[in-house]
Amino acid sequence: MKDARRALMAKIHIAKKDLGLDEDTYRAILARHGAPGDRPSSAQMTVPQLETVVRELQAKGWTPKKPGAGRRPKPPRSRADQIAKIEALLADKAKRQGRPVPWAYADAIAKRVCRVDKVDWCSNEQLRRVIAALEYDRRRG
Repeated sequence: MKDARRALMAKIHIAKKDLGLDEDTYRAILARHGAPGDRPSSAQMTVPQLETVVRELQAKGWTPKKPGAGRRPKPPRSRADQIAKIEALLADKAKRQGRPVPWAYADAIAKRVCRVDKVDWCSNEQLRRVIAALEYDRRRG
């Protein structure tokens, strides 16, 4: 229940930013849907109240963005084949899971295996290690 509440509050704050709502308008929406006090806050609301706020924000034109695959790295030609292999392994993992696997997953592997924050910044040898980790994950199941 706590996770659902946090997710709804996050959606509300993202919608507020995307719609460009000022603070007064935002707080008026919260008050309209049952937020108590003279300074309404989403933290004071119940899950059903938060759901009604999200529905109103969607009625005002906000649409939540679906999680995507992220931005594909643009490597130099010397590493393009390795990046393509990583992309294929991510696509294979997505197919097995039934949901998209973002490039951030490969970045996390690069950080864990190579101590490099992004796949973009990996050397050829480091990319080989990322590919090996993804291959191991694929064989595992």
